[in-house]
Amino acid sequence: MRISARTQYALGAMLALAVADAPVHAERIAVTQEIPRRFCDNILLQLRRAGLVRSRRGPDGGYWLARPAGEIALADVIRVTEGVEPAARPFSAAAAPLTAIWDRLRNHETTLLSEITLADVVANGRTEQEVR
Repeated sequence: MRISARTQYALGAMLALAVADAPVHAERIAVTQEIPRRFCDNILLQLRRAGLVRSRRGPDGGYWLARPAGEIALADVIRVTEGVEPAARPFSAAAAPLTAIWDRLRNHETTLLSEITLADVVANGRTEQEVR
């Protein structure tokens, strides 16, 4: 699986919102997650249109998660930024058995990314910080 910079930035932005206790301005997300500002704005707009984040304008505004972090899977974010990956073209001849292996691999990826939520990642990060 290839993860684009856009998806990495989107996941970073979503995790920044997951740990926040109030709306976060796009500028703050861009700076703390090291995302180019215009790119950050575009990603947040895409996430808002997909219903993963909400926003409000003004000094008390910003972005926040549309659902609790425990209800947003990594797969949800990846689907927004990467789209749904088309089925692999079947292999032919001697390589034909690889088709089933590729399907299993993709199903495994999808299942794993659907099981891991933003809350899981945040909790894992806190646990790792405590160990250090």
